[in-house]
Parts: sequence; C-alpha cells; structure tokens
Amino acid sequence: MEKNYLSIQTSLTVTIIVGLFFVALGYLNYKKISNNASYIVGNRKENIFSLTTSLTASALGAWILFGPPSASTWGGIGAVIGYALGAATPMLFLFNFGPKIRKEFPNGLTLTEFIKKRFGIVILKISLFLIFFYMTIFLIAEVTAIAYLLNFLSSVPLWITAAITLIICLLYILRGGFELSIITDKYQFIFITLIILLSVFLILNNINLSSFELIKKKSPNLIDINYLPNYTAGLTFFIAVAATNLFHQGNWQRVFSAKNNSVLKFSLIYSSIFIFIIVFWMGYTGLIAYSLNPKVMPDLGFFDLMLNDKNSLIVIAVLVLAISLTLSTIDTLINAITSLIIVNGKQINKSLKEGKDIKKKANIIILILSVFVFFLASKGFSILYLFLLADLLCCAAVVTIFYGFFNKKIDSILASSTIIAGLIFGLLFFPNQNFQNSILVGNLISIDNFSVFVRTNLLFISFALSLVIPFLIISIYSLRNSFK
Repeated sequence: MEKNYLSIQTSLTVTIIVGLFFVALGYLNYKKISNNASYIVGNRKENIFSLTTSLTASALGAWILFGPPSASTWGGIGAVIGYALGAATPMLFLFNFGPKIRKEFPNGLTLTEFIKKRFGIVILKISLFLIFFYMTIFLIAEVTAIAYLLNFLSSVPLWITAAITLIICLLYILRGGFELSIITDKYQFIFITLIILLSVFLILNNINLSSFELIKKKSPNLIDINYLPNYTAGLTFFIAVAATNLFHQGNWQRVFSAKNNSVLKFSLIYSSIFIFIIVFWMGYTGLIAYSLNPKVMPDLGFFDLMLNDKNSLIVIAVLVLAISLTLSTIDTLINAITSLIIVNGKQINKSLKEGKDIKKKANIIILILSVFVFFLASKGFSILYLFLLADLLCCAAVVTIFYGFFNKKIDSILASSTIIAGLIFGLLFFPNQNFQNSILVGNLISIDNFSVFVRTNLLFISFALSLVIPFLIISIYSLRNSFK
C-alpha cells in the first residue's frame, strides 16, 4: 500500500484540532479538586450513561485497529471471538467482584487496597509491579500505534506524533484527573461509535458477495471448525486480554465511581456488549481483507478496506477514530498510574508518603514516565512481545488474587508460591521473539522431543499453564487441609 493518503500538514492539523477539542472540554469542565480521593474517583455519583461510555471508551484503544485484524489472518474466526470475549469478559467479572469489593471498601480507590488487606504487603508489592508494568507497556503501545498510523498515512515522523499526543493528554488529565477523563470519554465514545458504524456501512457495501460468503469462498480454513488455530488462538487471546484487564486500575476507578451497585451492574453489562461488538467487527474486517487480498499486511487489514478509494474525508474519519481511541485510553492509563502512586506511594518508595504534596510528586513521576514513553514510541520499537510478557505476568497472578477473594485459606505464603509457580511454568514455555522455541522447548530440551502441537502452540501453552498451575496448587492444598 502506498503512503501519503494525506499531507503531513493535514494529518497534524486534524490531530491537533481533535486534541485541542478535548483539552478545551477539560478546561471548560474543570472544577477545583477538593482532595486526592476526588482526583482518583470523582464524586462517586456517575450514572449509567457516563459510566458505560467511559468503561467502553477507555477499554478501546488504538490497539483495536491493528491487533484483532492481524490476529484474524492466522487465528481465524476463533481469534476474532477470543479477542472480543477477552476484551468484554472483564466487565462481566467486575459485575460479580465489583459490588462485593465496593461493599468491603465503600470509600475504596484501588484494587490494591483489597490486595493489601487480604494478602499483606508482599503480595501487594508483587501486584503493584505487575500492574505498573502492564499499564506502562499499554501506554507505550498506544502512543506507538498512533505514531505508526500517522507515519503510514502521511509519513509524519514518529517522534512528532508521540510528542503531540502525550502533550495534549497531559494538558487536561493532570489538571482535572478522573472527572475530566469521564467527561472526555463521553465525546470519544460518540466519535468512536459513529465512525465504527461508518466503517461497517462502507466495507460491507464495497464487496460484491456477502462478507461471510466471501470468507467461505476465499479463506474457508479461517472459519473451519476443524481448523485448530481457531481454538488455540481464540483461547490464547481470551486468557491474555481478560486476565490483564482485571488488573487495570482504570477499570477499578470506574467501579468505585458508580452512584450505586445497580448503576455499576447495568453499565458493566452495556459496556461489555459494546466492547464485544466493536472488537469482533474489527477482527472480522481482518478476515474480509485477507479474503480479498491474501498478501495484505496483517496489521493493516482494516485500513486496506477503509482507505482503498483514498477518499480524503474517509481518511480523516479514520484518523479522528484513531486519535479518539488513543486519547481515551492514555488519559485513563495516566490517571490510573497516578492514582496508584497516590494510594500506594509509600509501598513503592518511602519518600512518597501520603500528604498534601503526594499528587505533585505523582505528577512529576508521570512527566518522567512520559519522557520514557516518548523515547520508546519515537524509536518505533515493536512492543508486542513485551505486551505478551505483561499478559503472562498478570495471568500468573489472576487466579490467586481473585480466587483468594472467596477462599480465605489462601494466605500470603501460599499466594506467593502459586504466583511464582505460575510464572515459572509459564516462562518455561513462553516463546522467544521469533516464536519458534522457548526456554524449555528448544533450549533446555531439544525441540525434536516435543509434539507438533507443543511446538506450534507455545504461547497458548504458556498462558494456559500460568493459569492452571496456581489453581492446581490451591486445589491440592485445600483438599489436603480438608482431610486433616
């Protein structure tokens, strides 16, 4: 595909105009923040509309433009469903966990408060590392994605887009915190929904056959129930995306901000439906693009369909979609990271004690982190591998943390043991950067000693073991104690 769908000036102008629109929204709606709690969760009176739009917009980053379409080209319909379910399911988990944690912590601010009370300081520090690592990688991924997109559309240097995006977001989110994130999410949700609907209309009207018939005719294996990657890819993406999103502090801020449990539950149901449909559609565009052109670059399947006619208005619409997706996600991530520093600062560093100046210190840390994010996004490094590693770390902890909510027999020692065991087994099978072998498969033991299934499904096995091993250890421990 050729570049330069828009001039550099046009792309940057659109980016800045959309960005300044959200900055203006932030400043027009800014209200003086009375304390750190209101900076983190607002006034705890969010209604169904504001909470649904915020949960949806903050969950849908620029990753949906690249990830699901790419995964569909090799993982088939299974990867599409797995990706969509993985993105939507955490909302349904929160439907169960959210009200219970709200009851235990009516003035709660973070999931880490529950972790500290339930498991103690050791598991809290492990959890903080996992959450910070995951959210930092997510932040780098989002800025890198929008930088790549403008480079693809107009050859804009990566560093320019990275700088503009971060500056725009920092201008409003550091000033107004959670409340401004909620307000901008409403408009970002509207932009995202309208442009996604436009894409459905344009793509389905531009192909001769029905989309399903096209895929069935040109790429039957991608929808074949006997095609193994349909299952392994689907399960891999489901496990990875669902597990990591349960540790997303931005989601927990929204749980604590709901007016009441009824509002929270309805909002979680509605947002899960929106998220599933949108992610499924984006993955489905990858199936259509691959069926029309098997040589399409997997990451660019959606753009191959949308930008085929090089219509400037459509290109601008796609750009507005990408900017809205990016800003809605990174303002959530920045505010989420800030909130964890405010609440758990003293566990990170003793100099970050609670007090009047903790927010200022948190903002300084965010500015330093933004420079780090800017540097990596400007270099255009592929962070997919780090993203998968972050997913694995969260998978190793998710069973212990959330099963521990119900099973009071899981103490700090058992919790530490299960998380470490999950990590060890997961890392033994976690593929290297070419996805051909792992620490165990091909290094410690010759790859010839493993079946074709193991050699071709290292990522799936890695994630599955990181979940199953902690569950087995906890189950065996509980069973043994029941006979005492």
